Amino acid sequence: MRIAYFTHSLESCWNHGNAHFLRGVLRELIGLGHAVEAFEPEGAWSLANLLADHGPAGLDAYRAAYPELAATRYGTVEPVVERVAGADLVVVHEWNDPALVAALGRARAAGARFTLLFHDTHHRAVSAPHEMRRFDLSGYDGVLAFGETLAEVYRGWGWGTRVFVWHEAADTRLFRPPPEETGREGRREGLVWIGNWGDGERTEELDAFLFGPAREADLPLDVYGVRYPESALATLAARGARYRGWAPNAAAAEIFARHRATVHVPRRFYVERLPGIPTIRVFEALACGIPLASAPWSDAEGLFTPGADYLVARDGPEMTRHLRALRDDVGLRAALAAHGLATIRARHTCRHRADELLGLVAGLRSPAPRSLEATA
Repeated sequence: MRIAYFTHSLESCWNHGNAHFLRGVLRELIGLGHAVEAFEPEGAWSLANLLADHGPAGLDAYRAAYPELAATRYGTVEPVVERVAGADLVVVHEWNDPALVAALGRARAAGARFTLLFHDTHHRAVSAPHEMRRFDLSGYDGVLAFGETLAEVYRGWGWGTRVFVWHEAADTRLFRPPPEETGREGRREGLVWIGNWGDGERTEELDAFLFGPAREADLPLDVYGVRYPESALATLAARGARYRGWAPNAAAAEIFARHRATVHVPRRFYVERLPGIPTIRVFEALACGIPLASAPWSDAEGLFTPGADYLVARDGPEMTRHLRALRDDVGLRAALAAHGLATIRARHTCRHRADELLGLVAGLRSPAPRSLEATA
């Protein structure tokens, strides 16, 4: 198939977590023999911020890790819509301009032969539904939602059986345990957290489940990410955490390999309004074989096995106990790492998601489409 994917940015992962999953899925589709094109708008804010902070060298890690990927930048909408007219599948991420979304929908409604899907990997459908209502999806064949609770929102908007659950996953070509893991245990030190500060929607949770417990457990903490205001940096300094700044996602596996454990602190919307949707870092961390402890999170869809794939803390004191156990218990660390890695390899790789996407598209394009609820 000829596949076109419209993203905010393929090149930059600066505050743009969708790039993690997208890179892995597109690489798998290419490996399966499909002709894949990625398109991103000129002046994308993620790329602009990355270049402003780190210059062209900020793209080096991505280019080295994904030599087979490239993105075409476009300015005006009409020429790029014409360019994909002969595609078999067009997928449009929700972090695109409404004008592009509408133009592709009009082309499909006017008879374009491609299957057209809208891909939502954010909480705006519940946190800012007015923003999502700006998108004209009337010409679309379906919606890809990255969790069942988000899919349910779209069903409530009238999408019925045309919304499909398409979870994120780990790019296991990149995210994997170090090849020399045997004997490496003594070289792993401290705790790491890779995540952006954002808009303060988990400030209390980060202090309660990460900064405080790490200090109480006497575990050195390295923090990587962007959008940390001065108040956040002051909090890190007061808690004894070391702020390392932005790290390219392509370097995350190497960062995980230097540490004994990591922590998952979900954003509040994914706890209260969209339960069952983990951050991409859960998939990536488990794929790297690093033990993980999580703040409260309801795995409503049974993606993992809490207690076996990772530890769950109900409050700060329990997180402190978990971190102390991870600090001292080699067997616990090994068991969690092995179980989590096995779960990823069995169910949650980008190859799994590529196969799922191809399967649901085949169903949509068949002369007599069958119900796809079971495959979503």
